[in-house]
Amino acid sequence: MLVEKDKVIGISYELKADNGDTGMQPWENVPENAPFLFLVGSDSVFPKFEEALLGKAVGDDFSVFIDFDNAYGDYFDERKTIIPKSNFKQEGKKNQEMLRVGKVIPMQDDKGNQIKGEIIRIDYLGVHMDFNPPLAGYDLFFEGKIISIRDAEPEEISHGHVHGPGGHHH
Repeated sequence: MLVEKDKVIGISYELKADNGDTGMQPWENVPENAPFLFLVGSDSVFPKFEEALLGKAVGDDFSVFIDFDNAYGDYFDERKTIIPKSNFKQEGKKNQEMLRVGKVIPMQDDKGNQIKGEIIRIDYLGVHMDFNPPLAGYDLFFEGKIISIRDAEPEEISHGHVHGPGGHHH
């Protein structure tokens, strides 16, 4: 069986990232015993990444370079903002658990879209947040292996994503 549309594939990989200043730095490691699963053709991974895996079989190795334009895009200072601390209060008290530098918080933009922001500083001005993706501005390099391939279930195809063991989980 080969990697093609409507197949669920499992991959192990090492991701390295380069922002042009530091050279390739290790970023993420997905081991063979806990592979990343995705539905081919569902737009759940970068198109260039999926393209590089098409036609491969279980046990095949792969390496893929994706420049930042075809990954998370450029880094924009305009995506950083300061939010008043009062916006983070629950029942009149500051939420200490939520307000930590490095914490990524799910939020909504002014149109109701779900976005994630990382707290980069907290000071007298408020909570400084960065809404750039963590790898914005980075070129990405993946090296890995195809661990598994199976036919997608009809429900997975209609929903556009992989379902976990035992069925639907969302």
